[in-house]
Amino acid sequence: MKFAVKYLKNMIYPLNVPESIHLTDGQMVLVRTDKGEEALKAFMVNSEVSKQWEKEQPESLTVIRTLSQRDLQTLDDIKKEEVTSFFKCQALIKQHKLVMNLVQCRITFDRRKITFYYTAPERVDFRALLKDLTQVFTRVRIDLRHIGVRDETSIIDGTGLCGRPFCCSSFLRKFAQINVKLAKDQGMPIAPGKISGTCGRLLCCLTYEYSNYIEAAKGMPPVGSSVMTPDGLGRVCFLQFLNGTVSVKMEDGKTREYPKGDIEMVDADVNVEIEIPTTLSAYADDSNIDIKQLEDDRNSSTGNV
Repeated sequence: MKFAVKYLKNMIYPLNVPESIHLTDGQMVLVRTDKGEEALKAFMVNSEVSKQWEKEQPESLTVIRTLSQRDLQTLDDIKKEEVTSFFKCQALIKQHKLVMNLVQCRITFDRRKITFYYTAPERVDFRALLKDLTQVFTRVRIDLRHIGVRDETSIIDGTGLCGRPFCCSSFLRKFAQINVKLAKDQGMPIAPGKISGTCGRLLCCLTYEYSNYIEAAKGMPPVGSSVMTPDGLGRVCFLQFLNGTVSVKMEDGKTREYPKGDIEMVDADVNVEIEIPTTLSAYADDSNIDIKQLEDDRNSSTGNV
């Protein structure tokens, strides 16, 4: 298994290449998938990956043949057909006044199947739409596939706030349930523009380092608690989890930073007022957005891609 392709959601699949076929890096090949014949670009993997695949035997795709110049022209024609088919379907959706958002149209290389991906807040009765589609697209199998908003982002592809490709379009295969508590516990700004992705849901990466923050939070006093420091009594006003330091506002009004091992929680009434850290407050420009909407996992992912 020296070659692979990227298929749906940029997932990498090893290729089974018949001995009669000679492949080179970057060559277009026709492969057999569960959706039909697809034209994809093959690329060479390094020897370590190849050895690992030989051991694990992951799901693979079989190469039918390499693409000729004529095939490449056919592929170009199919891409154009996908665009026109998308707008035809979109017009019919509008005609039937259906509450659904068409995301993408895909046609297999053998032209035996056409798939329309769409999102919708609720279940859609598209029987009348399907009837009209069969009149427009004859002699082809039509698949109307409901996907979630996270799935939509994963197949559209793009770049996240971090400047890297979307996780869901590169390596992430399963979406974990995410809530605002994960952001709060990591001291992140609770503002939609800062903690949500293109899909309009909470960033998947909020879960990546969460366990590290929970481990680092052990032994940390809660914000607002009274503590005894080497310089006297004070109240905790901010926590730096990753470097293990605690910011304490002293009775003289000054704020000092201490390692968590140098302070001790005490049961005392310290006459010090503290403000909620700005990282835990909402941004003014996002104040009209309900944070709970970012946690709504209904129809956010269906696994139907």
